[in-house]
Amino acid sequence: MTYKTAKFKIVGGKALDGEVKISGAKNAALPILLSTILTDEKVLLKNVPDLADVKTSFKLLQDFGKVCTYDVEKGEAVIENGITNHVASYELVKTMRASIMALGPLVSYAGSAEVSLPGGCAIGARPVDLHIKGLMEMGAQIKLDDGYIKANAIGSGRLHGGHIIMDKVSVTGTENLMMAATLADGITIIENAALEPEVVDLANCLNKMGAKIKGAGTSRVEIEGVIKLHGCEHSVVADRIEAGTYLIAGIATHGIVTCLNTLPSSLESVLQKLRQANAIITVDGTSITADMRNRQIKPVDVVTAPHPGYPTDMQAQMTVLNALSDGVSSVTETIFENRFMHIAELIRMGAHLVCNGVPSLKGAQVMSSDLRASASLVIAGLAAEGTTIVDRIYHMDRGYEHIETKVRCLGGQIERFY
Repeated sequence: MTYKTAKFKIVGGKALDGEVKISGAKNAALPILLSTILTDEKVLLKNVPDLADVKTSFKLLQDFGKVCTYDVEKGEAVIENGITNHVASYELVKTMRASIMALGPLVSYAGSAEVSLPGGCAIGARPVDLHIKGLMEMGAQIKLDDGYIKANAIGSGRLHGGHIIMDKVSVTGTENLMMAATLADGITIIENAALEPEVVDLANCLNKMGAKIKGAGTSRVEIEGVIKLHGCEHSVVADRIEAGTYLIAGIATHGIVTCLNTLPSSLESVLQKLRQANAIITVDGTSITADMRNRQIKPVDVVTAPHPGYPTDMQAQMTVLNALSDGVSSVTETIFENRFMHIAELIRMGAHLVCNGVPSLKGAQVMSSDLRASASLVIAGLAAEGTTIVDRIYHMDRGYEHIETKVRCLGGQIERFY
């Protein structure tokens, strides 16, 4: 694929104005796609975003023996067939950390799994020990060999229920173990489970497939295992991070942006901070509008935290807003230790160590380090004076569907070149 060599050219200084339709959530679509491992019947998924990580998930499922059909225009994916292979290769897993979530459903459905240790963007450690400990609690025998996690359901070939207390809140850990428990023998309890809307969306899809899951969205999830799951139809929840990103882009450029097809309840912590930044935020059903015309951006202190706290995936975007604010602010990252790599690039654009706001940023040549850092640099470029070149935008393609098309619809000047 040629997207790895692409760059964005952005001419900033123009207020964004208009409406943008929000796509299905990347962080919901990926586990839901991998959950289809648990059934050999047809699953129809709607609102599936056209993203690099989604395409990687299709390749992974096809490696397992699945038949995947994707209608990009409709955003619909059909996954059929049972699995014939239980190995997730390094070549695919290295490009997408979410691949680790194939481990639970594979060992639960097939009785064994081999999944390469994950790769992905360099925002810090995402240890897999929580996944491994939980599966061992459910009766899996696990060993690490040649960079692969090899898991087997010993005895009957079927996992059994367990009482799992997560050492720390983990979204992918909760999702992986929840999927594994759907076909386990008995009842599984997951304590200190992640509360994210994407976890709830996965549980809703699994329940449509015949799973028996209670408590998703709370810290205690109960799963009663069943013998078999069946096909279903499900629509992926709206991407709250994409919505937040466009709202901040509108605020940073002193424009007015309306996000359509959103789930406002999933963005409460973000909307609260945007109001503190002096934006007029209006919620109307599934639409959210941010109006920053003729208003001064105020500094906002942010501390990232698991849901319902301020999401780490919105930290870089808010950092740009603070860089443009009238005053001093602080941003504290508690989830990923390396998630400030965008700071050096913002300084190249004239930011004062980000804590002290400046009247304007200046266009510059900058480089993306991860998915959300990419979004922050695009926002900075749209708000800056002059031209900005954003390199390594393949990170962006992993999580934002057709971003240049959407930004141009809002009046922004952005183009992709190679």
